[in-house]
Amino acid sequence: MIELIWHDYLYQPLFNFLIWLYNNWTDQNLGWAIVYLTVILRIVLLPFTLITERNKVKNMELVGDIASLEKQFRDDPILKKEEIRKVLKKRQVQPWAKAVVLGIQGLVLVLLYQVFLRGITGEKILNILYPSVDFPGAINTIFYGFELEARHDIILPGIVAVWLLLEIYLNYRKRRGTLTKADLAYFLLFPTAIFAVLWWLPLVKALFILTSLVFSVIIATFSKVIFKTTKEVKKSVD
Repeated sequence: MIELIWHDYLYQPLFNFLIWLYNNWTDQNLGWAIVYLTVILRIVLLPFTLITERNKVKNMELVGDIASLEKQFRDDPILKKEEIRKVLKKRQVQPWAKAVVLGIQGLVLVLLYQVFLRGITGEKILNILYPSVDFPGAINTIFYGFELEARHDIILPGIVAVWLLLEIYLNYRKRRGTLTKADLAYFLLFPTAIFAVLWWLPLVKALFILTSLVFSVIIATFSKVIFKTTKEVKKSVD
């Protein structure tokens, strides 16, 4: 039953959509088909992404509110706890939204791995294609000199790792607090671990993640205009 659901409702639809993109939108370039697939997926998940971005703004305001209450009621710990509880209840966030985005992207990553593991060439794919999707023949897996089926590439995984390193660094700068040993370990180990995993996997994984990272930056920039913090709104009014 699980195998049937995985193949008929997850793997086969994704494979057919990828081949349809390859045939119709990308002039038979699998790399661009992966890029388009990633962008379409992120657009479908956009409502959850926007909720996540709004949560970030709420969390920023929440930290400021709690810090203000800590100073205001430092001599009355009971009242301080009560006021903090009120603020936490007022500024509700939806952590499930980020979990949905990451979970679905992780599922697609696994499905793409299976696509390349099973192979995307030869007549055996005729058994997977829907009648409405044309047989693509020999699929072009070269993307600007990169072989998407190849492993142990350092360029695209390296770009992803450096990107993540910079993101973590910029987030730490915004905090303006003292970094702990755990912070430094995360700063170094997380990008290194991602690089190692992507180096071991087919290159298509790095292309998928890099496209998703670029999309995330665009949405985050757009969200800053939509979801202004209370302080930013006050400044603009003043």
